[in-house]
Amino acid sequence: MKIYDISMEIKRDIAVWKDKDSKKPRFMITAEFAYFHMIDSGKRIGEISLDKFIGNCIVLDFTRVNDKITNKELEKMGNKIKKNDIVLLKTLKKPMKKFDFNFAYLGKTGAKFLADKGIKMVGIDALGIERGQSGHDTHKILFEKNIPVVEGLELSKINSGRYFFIGLPLKIKEGDASPIRAVLVK
Repeated sequence: MKIYDISMEIKRDIAVWKDKDSKKPRFMITAEFAYFHMIDSGKRIGEISLDKFIGNCIVLDFTRVNDKITNKELEKMGNKIKKNDIVLLKTLKKPMKKFDFNFAYLGKTGAKFLADKGIKMVGIDALGIERGQSGHDTHKILFEKNIPVVEGLELSKINSGRYFFIGLPLKIKEGDASPIRAVLVK
């Protein structure tokens, strides 16, 4: 399958209706970093190949895990995780109503396990892939292997199993993250 990105890049000087300044997007920098989302000179969101966000997917149920998902929990899944899979980690039984400071997250050994499997993307229903770990090892392990992370998915009504995933980020110039519209196809 060949993917053609026909989206305009979202940037301050984007062409808009009648060149009205009021129609142009506004950007706000919330923090200044010398690196891109945990990685020195990492790829911007618009530079990541779109095929990372489309493909065969497996939803894994970790609703029984209260702390972190480690390599040991992932190893129990046997050979369900395949090379180039998009892996979605289900940790919630009900839709999220407010931020849970003790959410289940992907631990460093779990991230390494997935990276070694050669997955192409990982997603989670929590609002973070890690929970305040110093050094952000989970992010770094995944990003260094060019594995994008999607957080804040609504998986509570989704059964574990195989699906086809589509969730394209906006093409934001110099963006280090983007909202997506994520869908699963059975």
